[in-house]
Amino acid sequence: MKNAGILAIACGAALIASAGSAQERKLPYWASISTGDALLRTGPERTYPAIWRYRRFDLPVQVIKIYGNWRRIREADGTEGWMLATLLSIRRTAVVTGQGLAPLRSEASDQALLNWQAEPGVVGRISKCENGWCLFDVGGKKGHIHIERIWGVSPGETVE
Repeated sequence: MKNAGILAIACGAALIASAGSAQERKLPYWASISTGDALLRTGPERTYPAIWRYRRFDLPVQVIKIYGNWRRIREADGTEGWMLATLLSIRRTAVVTGQGLAPLRSEASDQALLNWQAEPGVVGRISKCENGWCLFDVGGKKGHIHIERIWGVSPGETVE
């Protein structure tokens, strides 16, 4: 019985250690805002003044620094500040950039059928990014989009 208890404690400690290391990510990395009300602060504590209030769920951000439970983030326009990690999600999203409408195609090809078009500023979830294309989902309306037309994916990155 004594050995079983020691084994259970050892297994529990191993699980906690692996969960902690799974949360460690190489900087910079992509994330998204997980709530419809999130404050961006000038420093990594609640005592620092808020400089921006985000009311846009799923907005993509790039995490560039970690300090305890705080993340220094950068958004598409270059704005940087600190946000609590609990306000961020690992869900991959992107925002349409550039001028004019961005085509969302049925396949990852310029010759594929046009499914939809998205205006700059539209936010959607991304998946299956490779060879310069991502599958982009805006409220169930899906299509493949060039990564040059979105912010939320690094050049050459593959997203599963």
